[in-house]
Amino acid sequence: MFDAQALSIIATPLLAGLLVIATHVPLGREVLKRGIIFIDLAVAQIAGLGVLIALMLDLEMGDWQTQVIAAVAALLGAALIGMFERLWPESQEALIGTTFVMAATGSLLLLAGDPHAGDHLTDLLAGQLLWVDSDQLAAVAAVYVPVLLLWFLLGPGRLRFYLLFAITVTASVQLVGVYLVFSSLIIPALAVRRLQGAAAMAVGYGLGALAFAAGLLCSLWFDWPAGPTVVWMLALLGVVFATLISNCRCAVVIREGDTREE
Repeated sequence: MFDAQALSIIATPLLAGLLVIATHVPLGREVLKRGIIFIDLAVAQIAGLGVLIALMLDLEMGDWQTQVIAAVAALLGAALIGMFERLWPESQEALIGTTFVMAATGSLLLLAGDPHAGDHLTDLLAGQLLWVDSDQLAAVAAVYVPVLLLWFLLGPGRLRFYLLFAITVTASVQLVGVYLVFSSLIIPALAVRRLQGAAAMAVGYGLGALAFAAGLLCSLWFDWPAGPTVVWMLALLGVVFATLISNCRCAVVIREGDTREE
């Protein structure tokens, strides 16, 4: 069904997906724990707004200046959301959602007179996963490795969480787009929410890796856009994994109940 040449096409995008999953599974679990679901979309959209500002300044997507502008935008967005948590915790989710809408409509306003606005928005939202190259992978790995080391060695303190989240999302948006950033953060975390510790991490990583591999293969087979295909595969496998986990937990509870009765 797939020859060696076809499979080689998805090798680099698959590595990109595995890199994204490596950071997004632990970050997504923390997002779910804190109950700030829209932070993914908001910070991703703000980072994307920074990328669009750089493009309007005639910079290229991979330029270091673009990275700096996007990172500053994301850090400012994360700082703003951190302020929401500190000052108005009861309204935090609503304020984060409003921030996302402001960033999204700001992008539309910024591109209002650009004849290539549609292409820019598509790249920003859906990404260009099949066109990821080795240089992009190296640059993103250079960001993700320190993030993971700090995360697992020092833990997600409040300030550290927002800082690492903003840095990670800045890199991820330019690699896979806003939709995949949100999906890879939230869907594995939702699927494994009944698990704890190493089991949750292992299953989350497995779900993400399988979804990226299957999504890329389906994209190649059916000639579908890679990013949206992986999003749907994440959602479908998320439902399957969550159902299996729930059934397994129910079976364990029933067995424990039978043992106690004996």
